[in-house]
Amino acid sequence: MLAGGRSTLTQFLIEERRRHPGSTGDLNALITDVSLACKAISRKVAFGALAGVLGSAGTGNVQGEEQKKLDVLSNELFVRATEWGGNVAGLVSEEMEAPYRLPEQHPRGKYLLLFDPLDGSSNIDVNVAVGSIFSILRAPTPGEDPRPEDFLQPGTEQVCAGYAIYGPSTMLVLTLGTGTHAFTMDPNYGEWILSHPNLQIPRQTREFAINTSNSRYWESAVKRYVDECVAGQTGPRGADFNMRWIASLVAETHRILMRGGVFLYPRDTKDPAKPGRLRLLYEANPISFLVEQAGGMASTGRRRLMDVKPESLHQRIGFVFGSADEVDLIECYHRDEPMQDCYRSPLFGTRGLFASV
Repeated sequence: MLAGGRSTLTQFLIEERRRHPGSTGDLNALITDVSLACKAISRKVAFGALAGVLGSAGTGNVQGEEQKKLDVLSNELFVRATEWGGNVAGLVSEEMEAPYRLPEQHPRGKYLLLFDPLDGSSNIDVNVAVGSIFSILRAPTPGEDPRPEDFLQPGTEQVCAGYAIYGPSTMLVLTLGTGTHAFTMDPNYGEWILSHPNLQIPRQTREFAINTSNSRYWESAVKRYVDECVAGQTGPRGADFNMRWIASLVAETHRILMRGGVFLYPRDTKDPAKPGRLRLLYEANPISFLVEQAGGMASTGRRRLMDVKPESLHQRIGFVFGSADEVDLIECYHRDEPMQDCYRSPLFGTRGLFASV
């Protein structure tokens, strides 16, 4: 073993496979291919402006969002690293409107790969941590090109999920349903080293993450929760809370896995056509799998997120996850409050010169 007796990713995957004598090794091979893509993306991110990869690509994705040059490049790296090995039958990405059909010369495997190649890319130009998110499902018809509906599986059907974070150090965090484990890239060996086995999110926290600029669009249960946190020791919670917001789902998740907290990107009324902001299949589902395997909770705000049956490839959803006691409380507030916005927020109401109105 390298690095003081710690396991490499390859060694870890071999040990996991030994627990299932009938396994073929295809899943291990696919995870290795994904990890190679993440290594390549990490290098591109690290060079930044020196590699000419910053700024807009001048195109938009299926969600109508501006694509960065690194969005397009990262998507290409994921596709090229995984399409050829015979481990996947098809791919779905945030950056592609329809599922990616493998070239004819490549064999079709028994897994489906869904991914966000570069989460938080709006932060790239200001050198804030970004990452990649992925989810692996079983293909209903192994060896054949999948239909679009084959990807519409609830999060409970995931066999693996993970993310890479490109920060001061590059890390790969993944679960195969036996805990959540973090690997740090050792630049001396070019290997992923198991640095944080069996991550556990504490049930309680005094830290929350939410974009308060959307407060006027929040549902009453969310306003109530945030108001009580901000009220601190003198409020109904009787404790001071810290608020964080990075605008990078990977970075927010990583902080919560490492020290606890709760993240809210709830359903709101800003765009009534969208029942949430984050994508279910390749953002919310894999993060939920990781969080639950680390002892946390992941919810739509009203129910377990991984129980949701997807309806479309790029479906959006409200997302709340993190320390279990806080997520449970937010669900409780949603049950207590009617669907309409009946709660008048003392902190986020419209304020005049002398009073809140």
